[in-house]
Amino acid sequence: MPADTVSVTGWGRTAPTTARLVRPRTYQEAADAVRSCGARGGIPRGLGRAYGDAAQNAGGAVLDMTGLDRVHLIDAAGGTVLCDAGISLHRLMQVLLPLGWFVPVTPGTRYVTVGGAIGADIHGKNHHVSGSFSRHVLSMELLTADGGIRTVRPGTPLFDATAGGMGLTGVVLTATLRLLPVETSLMSVDTERATDLDDLMARLTATDHRYRYSVAWIDLLARGGSTGRSVLTRGDHAPLDALPDRARRDPLEFRPGRLPAAPSFVPEGLLGRTTVGLFNEAWYRRAPRARTGQLQSLTAFFHPLDGVPHWNRVYGRSGFVQYQFVVGYGQEDTLRRVVHRIARRGCPSFLAVLKRFGEGDPGWLSFPMPGWTLALDIPAGLPGLDLFLDELDEEVAAADGRVYLAKDSRLRPGLLGAMYPRLEQFRRLRGELDPDGVFTSDLSRRLDL
Repeated sequence: MPADTVSVTGWGRTAPTTARLVRPRTYQEAADAVRSCGARGGIPRGLGRAYGDAAQNAGGAVLDMTGLDRVHLIDAAGGTVLCDAGISLHRLMQVLLPLGWFVPVTPGTRYVTVGGAIGADIHGKNHHVSGSFSRHVLSMELLTADGGIRTVRPGTPLFDATAGGMGLTGVVLTATLRLLPVETSLMSVDTERATDLDDLMARLTATDHRYRYSVAWIDLLARGGSTGRSVLTRGDHAPLDALPDRARRDPLEFRPGRLPAAPSFVPEGLLGRTTVGLFNEAWYRRAPRARTGQLQSLTAFFHPLDGVPHWNRVYGRSGFVQYQFVVGYGQEDTLRRVVHRIARRGCPSFLAVLKRFGEGDPGWLSFPMPGWTLALDIPAGLPGLDLFLDELDEEVAAADGRVYLAKDSRLRPGLLGAMYPRLEQFRRLRGELDPDGVFTSDLSRRLDL
């Protein structure tokens, strides 16, 4: 089985560590890799899109599961698929869209694996309607620390620990997913501008129920009366009768385009306050005040950055931190304070989005809860960033909110219990299931998971 000692990092390219990278190609090889992880343990890894250190394991093993990427069975009438956990959402879209089916939940990139989607319990623009990814998992096969394989179904403690459990309960080998029927591969999109944060929240609260997908880009450098000004984008899968005649010839066509990759070297400080400020001003001004029914491709609506390979390089060698938190409904003042603090601090973030979450999901470490979630990218080399984010963590925790572990790279462990009230339940089950700590990551050591 191929294995190399390599430097491993998350998508944010911060805090790389060295590990033995193992690439199983069969279930038996995966089981053998788990049994031979060694004293520093191992952690499964997909396509490396966790922003922080969740799929790193300093001095131990990292199991690259992307070699297990088969589609085993598609029920085109019932709308389910049985697939290996190493398959990407991109590949599933290629296979399923011609049959009139779409993945039930997708994040801002389609280059994540099904196993990673379960381990992080990913969410998308439709959480207020559809919940997170694990809600659509009908069953999965889990390779546990003893080398055995268990069938895990919703409603069981092991399922709830694995959904959002960051790969620490075992290696997901296969999953059966419930799919979403679609008539076309295009989206019908409404776009509007909001003048400030209160205007944005009012629009989302009043009308979000009309849309399957909803997200707002926020200008976090705007200050004063424009603080939180936004571009709100919402939509649904376009029905066949909304397409022009030419597009109806192949309504389920899926051909995502690609631009040249970002250069391997980008000067530090390229994305500073001045450049990001100019970008934000242009982005806000070019957005329509109100436009309805625009037809967009799936990739333009869901995954615009996927068209630029290695876009994370634009932050330079220091990389970037993606900070995402959620606070519950009724904590709007906390959200306002955080947004105003970020604006006053002048954090240069051109990727900043606000969404509304719906009903929480059963995963013990699943991130979504009913409320408001804000995600932003910040250059890691920004002076004083660690202290500033520590202060935001305190404010989020005091409001009974939480940060997203799949994007975290720096949370202090003392706040974790306040953010995730079922943390001790997770720790107990993990201790029973894996007493020797076979499944270990840099994240689990840092946060004592």
